[in-house]
Amino acid sequence: MEEEIQHKRPIRSFVRRTGRLTPSQQKALQELWPRFGLEYSGAALDLEAIFGRTAPIILEIGFGNGETLVQQAAENPDKNYLGIEVHEPGVGHCLLKARDAGVDNLRLLMHDAIDVLTCQIPIASLSRVNLYFPDPWPKKRHHKRRIVQDSFLQLVADCLGDGGTLNIATDWADYREHIDEALSRSERFSCTERREHIGELPLDRPQTKFERRGLKRGYRICDWRFTRSISN
Repeated sequence: MEEEIQHKRPIRSFVRRTGRLTPSQQKALQELWPRFGLEYSGAALDLEAIFGRTAPIILEIGFGNGETLVQQAAENPDKNYLGIEVHEPGVGHCLLKARDAGVDNLRLLMHDAIDVLTCQIPIASLSRVNLYFPDPWPKKRHHKRRIVQDSFLQLVADCLGDGGTLNIATDWADYREHIDEALSRSERFSCTERREHIGELPLDRPQTKFERRGLKRGYRICDWRFTRSISN
């Protein structure tokens, strides 16, 4: 009998929820995705051709409903923005916000960020990566699902140019310790700024809806800026 070959399922840092799409979000995915959306493939993106210019590129992983991502794109027209999100309602909402804001320096991907970093983002093409309030996976047995792992940091470092930055924020105390430990092991990043605060000192970013919810519950925020080492 032919031996059955089983493929090991990769560990995901997210669960793809099937949230309900509003009619306007569904329409946005149909009509606005061709304008702002990029399809996943195994080939590297030609970012200059996609944006039609050469400019610093900022990637945000897990942009939620996209309101702060669109805000940043609108406030910084001299930069190009890429956003990754897997949940359709959030992507639909972001598309509507992007249309209403009239931005043209924003493109979206709806796929696993690890696959995108591995296959689609060219080496040394990014100036900054933002990771704001990633899922903390609070149960100890789920810590392996946290996106901030040694392998993730290697991928991000490969995609950042010399002196590029990884900006992270969390409101989960245990994840804060996890991030400190993971980055302390990395030879490719140095911590150039770290802030703990109660909402008054976000580090070069807008305050998010998720953050405001955490603050109401009494959580403290931690922001970091990690700079990619030039020699690595």
